[in-house]
Amino acid sequence: MTLRRCAAALLAMLGSALAVAPALAAGSLPRLVLEPGSLTVSGVSAGGHMAMQYQVAFSRDVAGAGIIAAGPWFCARGSLWRALTDCVKGGAIGPDIGPLLGAARAAAAANRIDDPSWLVPDRVWAFHGAQDEVVGAAVMDSLLRFYRVFIPPQRMHYATQVPAAHGFPTRDTGAPCARISPTGLNDCDYDAAGELLRYLYRDLRAPAGPLRGQLLEFDQRRYAAGSARSTLAPTGWIYVPQDCAAGRPCRIHIAFHGCRQGTEFVGQAFVRDAGYNRWADANRIVVLYPQVARSWLWPFNPQGCWDWWGYTGNDYAWRSGAQLAAVHRMSSGAGVTVAVTSPELPPP
Repeated sequence: MTLRRCAAALLAMLGSALAVAPALAAGSLPRLVLEPGSLTVSGVSAGGHMAMQYQVAFSRDVAGAGIIAAGPWFCARGSLWRALTDCVKGGAIGPDIGPLLGAARAAAAANRIDDPSWLVPDRVWAFHGAQDEVVGAAVMDSLLRFYRVFIPPQRMHYATQVPAAHGFPTRDTGAPCARISPTGLNDCDYDAAGELLRYLYRDLRAPAGPLRGQLLEFDQRRYAAGSARSTLAPTGWIYVPQDCAAGRPCRIHIAFHGCRQGTEFVGQAFVRDAGYNRWADANRIVVLYPQVARSWLWPFNPQGCWDWWGYTGNDYAWRSGAQLAAVHRMSSGAGVTVAVTSPELPPP
């Protein structure tokens, strides 16, 4: 099998099929007041890999992660073949975490990622659908084994009882729960976004009433630092609750979409309907939705997946990785957001 066919097979396995026109260019990220120590991340499938990569690379900044249907950090180790085999189905016991732990410690010693000891106080919420036939349960088991080396088990939650196919479970949006959805959203009568946010932050109020905040489009190109290999879409999205727009201190969460789930493929389905915005609105949480685009040339990424096997370069899981560095510049604002300490809303 050629490399191109291997890539296509992997990407098809982790995606679904609906395309829409690319988004139009937009403005800058808004200037916001963000609580230090409040950053959390989450993602589904390739986005789940990306969320964990971000958490490990920038563990000094991240307070927790929600991972849906993904594998451990650096699972593919730059190998497409390993990604297609060990990191998708995973066999009976899942990927061996020994080499991954060694790689993490070596990368930290070389100052390519933050020291893994910063993971110790984090909280982790993990999910694997009982009807997921794409990512094997053994792969998720390996992810949890990796986390347990650093994070006490009482700070981790693993949900496995929902009869969901591979995708993002929602309260009432998407395809029937046990079917693969064109938008990657599954109507499971289960609010995965709410469940993971409540676990990561612990003190949230239940949503009530219509949304009062705004879903804003912003120009991602300024955060790519001129690197075409990042394959970022021209624009990303950010949900800003009304109180945050007014200058009140807010927390921040980054939500990574899965393959073929960016706005280029499904429009605003993920950024509007995954369920994050309801909880964000009620609890002063800014939600950043970075977007990656398809690419048919170099680097080859035709289904718009976040890089978790190395198509952007050997440093894809390090702080210097083209995509990780770009999203970090977004989250820190590169001068357009302001982090302050506020007695009104202590960090979680």
